[in-house]
Amino acid sequence: MRVTLVHNPGAGDDGQVDAAQLVRLVEGQGHTVRYQSAAAGAWAAALAAPADLVAIAGGDGTVARVAKALVGRGMPFTVLPMGTANNISKTLGLTELPLAALVGGWEAGQHVAFDVAIARGPWGRRHFLEGFGAGLFAWTLPEADCNKTLETLNDGEARLAYALQLLRDGLEHCAPRALSVRVDGRDLSGEYVLFEAMNIHYVGPSLYLAPAGDLADGMLDVLLVPEADRDILGHYLASWQNGMSWPADLPTCRARRVELEWTGYPVHLDDWVWPAAGGDSPAAPARIELTVESRALEFLLPAAPA
Repeated sequence: MRVTLVHNPGAGDDGQVDAAQLVRLVEGQGHTVRYQSAAAGAWAAALAAPADLVAIAGGDGTVARVAKALVGRGMPFTVLPMGTANNISKTLGLTELPLAALVGGWEAGQHVAFDVAIARGPWGRRHFLEGFGAGLFAWTLPEADCNKTLETLNDGEARLAYALQLLRDGLEHCAPRALSVRVDGRDLSGEYVLFEAMNIHYVGPSLYLAPAGDLADGMLDVLLVPEADRDILGHYLASWQNGMSWPADLPTCRARRVELEWTGYPVHLDDWVWPAAGGDSPAAPARIELTVESRALEFLLPAAPA
């Protein structure tokens, strides 16, 4: 196969393979490789080159950026997980296999459809792959982005545990957020510690919030955590920080459309927080609408080793 390999050389911890090792790994399976660093501005242009597969080597941020650029192109993509949380790869069941096994499974792999969610709001129209939310995670994400301790940790598991600790600390101080929200026409307005509309099973620092999600059914999994469930959420944050990856027993509902009245609170679309601190923002209130572009992407799921 002709493979365009988009690689984030800064992803993950210090033990990750480098660009030359990745190219040798893919070429060793008989594929022709066009390498492109995701750190360079030309990565989007590289997607226009003739190819049979786009392989994305990096974490969720890199995977989401490249995958969103492939929407509507009919080009299959696959992932070599090299990040910290690897939420997309975990949802697809890729994190338990070494990179060599994943590459070795491409030739006999299965092509599966993958939904992409759409958020329309004061920012315009944007795709997201993981989730959209308000409350605890959106409130804590800017702190994590500028946290000096988190920045210096070189081990992926240590970074993940520290990010979960930031959420646990934030949960102690995060006031419930009054949200005006409709889910497929149902009024579910109330005060919530956490609101998430998820396109995959995990969001943020491996928050396992939507275990029953389907990647190609045209629906979002919506979680609304009221004040009464604050301690339950805290229990799961502690469990995940200790490495126990069981799903949260918090009620979710499935929806094709979610509508919110934005009143000035921060929201996140994957790892992007809006409005930016200190930046201009429109006058509130404003309308936000979440929908799904069903089966917008084609994913190559590698065959499991025999």
